[in-house]
Amino acid sequence: MTRESTLRFGAQTDEVTSLLRIVNMVRTGEAATRPEIGRVTGLGRGVVTQRVDQAIEMGFLADGEYGPSSGGRAPRTLRFRSEQGRIIVCALGALHIRVGIASLDGDIVEHAHRAWDIAHGPAQTIDTALEMLDELLARHEDVPVWGVAVGIPGPVDFETGRPVAPPIMPGWNGFDVRRRFEQRFDAPTWVDNDVNLLAFSERSHRHEEALDLIFCKVGSGIGAGLLSHGRIHRGANGAAGDIGHVRVRDSETVCRCGKIGCLEAEAGGWALVRDAEQAVSEGAGGALARLVESGEQITPEAISLAAVDGDALAISLIQRSARLVGESIAALVNMFNPAVIVIGGAVSAAGEVFLAEVRQRVYELSLPLATRDLSIVRSHGDEKEPLRGGAEMVREQLFETTFPRWFAEGRPLIRDVMPEAS
Repeated sequence: MTRESTLRFGAQTDEVTSLLRIVNMVRTGEAATRPEIGRVTGLGRGVVTQRVDQAIEMGFLADGEYGPSSGGRAPRTLRFRSEQGRIIVCALGALHIRVGIASLDGDIVEHAHRAWDIAHGPAQTIDTALEMLDELLARHEDVPVWGVAVGIPGPVDFETGRPVAPPIMPGWNGFDVRRRFEQRFDAPTWVDNDVNLLAFSERSHRHEEALDLIFCKVGSGIGAGLLSHGRIHRGANGAAGDIGHVRVRDSETVCRCGKIGCLEAEAGGWALVRDAEQAVSEGAGGALARLVESGEQITPEAISLAAVDGDALAISLIQRSARLVGESIAALVNMFNPAVIVIGGAVSAAGEVFLAEVRQRVYELSLPLATRDLSIVRSHGDEKEPLRGGAEMVREQLFETTFPRWFAEGRPLIRDVMPEAS
C-alpha cells in the first residue's frame, strides 16, 4: 500500500473502525462468513463485501472452505492468515533459557531449551538466546517476524522494556533488553516479567474474557501474575505481584535482594536448597542425603520429587514453604478476590504435598466471601507454557492495543508500535 493510499485510508475513520473489527472477528472466531459478519456488525451486504475485499487485498484475510448451507447457497468461510508472520518468544529463567517460534494464532511451531544461569549477565545471556533462535529459524522458511516477547525473572518497566533492580540478575538493572531483539529481528519487542507470561498462558487455556486469576510461581524465586477481568495488572511501574519480597513475620534471614526476612528467603527454591544442605551437613538422612553422597547437587526439583516419594526432610521443607506462601497469597485474596489461584514452578512439583498446605492457609486467613468460589490448582507444568504466554502477550499488543496504528502498513513496524517511536 502506498503512502498516499495509506493516508487516504487512514482518514476514513468509520471505514477503518469497521475493517479493524472485521479482521479481529475472523481472527478470534467470532464470525467466519460474510453473512455472519453482517449479522454481528449490522453492516449491509455491500459494505461487508467491500471491507472483506479490502482485508483480503491487505493480506489479513483469505477465503476458506464453504460453510454449511441454511437453505440457499453455501457461504464461503473466511480465515485469518496466521501464516503471514511469526512471533518470536524468549523466556529467560533463573537457571534456563527457553525460546520458541509461534504463528500469529499463538501456536508454538518449534522450541528449544538450555540450562543457563541468568547471573552470566545480559550480553552473554541474550547472545546465547539469539543463537538458539537462529538455529530454530534456520529450519523454517523465511517469514517476517511480527513481534517478539521476552520474559525475565525480575521486575520490568513494561513501557521501556528495562529490568529494574532485579535481585537475582546482576548487571541487568536498566539494561535495554528490547533494543537487542529489535535490532536482530526488526520487529516490535515487549519485555515482561516471566510470571506474567505464565498468567497469559493460563488465560489462553481457559478462554474466559473476564477472568480474575492469580498465577503464583514458586521456583528458585517467588512471584505472582495478576489477571483482573482478563487483563494483566502490572501496576504503575511494573512491580505488581512481586510477593517474593513481602516480609515474613519474625524472619531475620537475609534475602538475595539485600533486605531482611523476605518470603523468597524463607520459602523460595533457593532457600529450600540452602536449608536442605544445612540439614544434611548436620546429619539428616534420607533421599537428599543420598543425593549429596552420590556427588549430585540438591535442587528445588529434587526436593519436590523427594517429598512426593515420602522423604521426611523434603516433606517438612515443602510444607513450611507452602504455609508461608499460603499466608502471602491469603493477603492477595482478601485484596484482589480472584476466582482462581494457579500454583506453578519447581517447588509446586510436590503436588498435593504443597497445594494442601497452601489451601489450608488461604482458607484460614482469607475472608469467607473472598474464598466462597475460589479454586486453587496446580499449573499444567508444560515447559512450553511461558512460550505460549509470550505469544499471547504479543498477540494482545498487536491486535488489541496497537492494531489501529499499524494495520494500514499491512504488518507491524517498530516506529508505529513502540512507545518511544510514536
